[in-house]
Amino acid sequence: MKIGIVGGTGDIGEGMALRLSPKYDVIVGSRDEIKAVATCDICRETLQVQGMECSLSGVTNQRVVDEADVIVLAIPFKHAAPTLNTLTGFEGKIVVSPINPIERTNYFYYAPPPEGSAAMMVKGMLPESATVCAAFNNIAANKWKVLDEELDYSVAVCCDDDAAKQQVMEIVNNVSSLRAYDAGPLAAASVVESVTPLLLNIARFGKMRDAGVKFV
Repeated sequence: MKIGIVGGTGDIGEGMALRLSPKYDVIVGSRDEIKAVATCDICRETLQVQGMECSLSGVTNQRVVDEADVIVLAIPFKHAAPTLNTLTGFEGKIVVSPINPIERTNYFYYAPPPEGSAAMMVKGMLPESATVCAAFNNIAANKWKVLDEELDYSVAVCCDDDAAKQQVMEIVNNVSSLRAYDAGPLAAASVVESVTPLLLNIARFGKMRDAGVKFV
């Protein structure tokens, strides 16, 4: 299975590449292919220090869409629509959205688009044959790259297609100590996305490094 990361040179994208590439063929995408290649080189060196082998390639975002079986949109909400408008070829693909529409004043708050959630907005922008799943929404960005620490969190997965949902949940369960949970249809993604500003506020006002979700 080839997993592609659109926006793979940011903190979340690079961290996901580090965590996924020892087990999957990972394609890291960027608007600038040179930047994607450089990110892959850094990831390889980091994993080699850990004694781990990986499968990584750096390409453009468009080639990620063309070549990957599962595509992760590791991009901020404000860049989601402009990025998707430049890309084609999502037909028949599984697209994972960890995107959270969040605004900030003196605290963080959920600011969904008219579609109700980032995931539903993404679905509306893609071909009907593409399958969108919301996943990885509530993991602190800085945690992905800290390979010495286990990601011991629960991950809610929302999707309208059961087969695609199971495939994404299997990917989740192959990352560190993450555990996937079926959180219902894609329409429920707003519930999952809205937890992220809550976690950010708890971390900020509670003077915590980060906060996560774990179902027990």
